[in-house]
Amino acid sequence: MRKPARPITAKYLENAATFYLERYPSTAEGLRRVLNRRVRKAELAGAAIIDNAKQVIEAIVAKFVAAGMIDDQAFAQTKARALHRRGTSSRLTRQRLKLAGVDYDTLEKAMIGLDQELDTDPRQREWQAAVALARRRRLGPFRDKERKEHRNRDLAAMARGGFDYALAKKVIDATDPDSLDEMC
Repeated sequence: MRKPARPITAKYLENAATFYLERYPSTAEGLRRVLNRRVRKAELAGAAIIDNAKQVIEAIVAKFVAAGMIDDQAFAQTKARALHRRGTSSRLTRQRLKLAGVDYDTLEKAMIGLDQELDTDPRQREWQAAVALARRRRLGPFRDKERKEHRNRDLAAMARGGFDYALAKKVIDATDPDSLDEMC
């Protein structure tokens, strides 16, 4: 037998928001989505829900933003930096930040901040990310054997990573990992 669903109150939503933010970094939009999902699940389970749930959620999000627990700019910069280190292309980084609820202006500031932090231009940053992906996934010059047999597969992996063909081809066709440093 299923346990009855808990009623959705303002205190419940605030506690849920606090618990979520203690565990995960988030944007204001991300927290809003989490709380709305809780309300929807409770509706489906037939639990009692406060009348003004949307307004309560907005007030909770505003409270956490004012308290500094949610900072979309810091989230975007940190996430962009982490994705770059993993070898994520600029295109995919932008897409992931948009999905996380980062608005256009904040996203642009984060990408510019990433270039300033790395002291590079966007093309150089893209090259560094492509090399990082190849290194992490052992593609192209980082592959130990059977490079020619896996060339198309490696190019496809780079394309799925969001890199354009010319850049992917340059990285995959490099003779050895040391030559990648000279090529940029």
